[in-house]
Amino acid sequence: MSSTKYVLDPADRRRLLASPAGWIACGFGSGLTPKAQGTAGSLAAILPWLLLRDLSLTAWTVVIVLGFALGVWACDRAGRILGVDDHRSLVWDEFIGQWVALLPALFAPWWAVVLGFVLFRVFDVAKPPPIGWFDRRVKGGLGVMLDDLIAGIFAAVLLYLVLSFTR
Repeated sequence: MSSTKYVLDPADRRRLLASPAGWIACGFGSGLTPKAQGTAGSLAAILPWLLLRDLSLTAWTVVIVLGFALGVWACDRAGRILGVDDHRSLVWDEFIGQWVALLPALFAPWWAVVLGFVLFRVFDVAKPPPIGWFDRRVKGGLGVMLDDLIAGIFAAVLLYLVLSFTR
């Protein structure tokens, strides 16, 4: 069953949201939008990022590592609940990828957040190598999370370079 064509019916939503893993994996509901679930998840990820913006880089690293591990578990479990490995409603990977992409914005002006969001979405959607390779070959919760982590790294590097040239 293709995750791009699979639509959640009310029973799927109930099964997904009856589980803590489902709540986490669908980004606390942000992945349940009818369209552009990845974009909705990335936008939703900015709110906790803003609330936690004052954390040190070390603390952010811990948040991202723990969030990634939590996402592997939650997305794997939610995928099994839905019977689809990487359903588009599972957006916790967008949270982690977006947070990685925004790391350079911790020390930058407000527009860096907007640019970090856009860069992450571009890398996440376009899936240039090696992102697409991992997306196609790694399955389960790790597969859901890994391609977005790499997209976040690509976006963070590019954002860092842009910020370096604007200072």
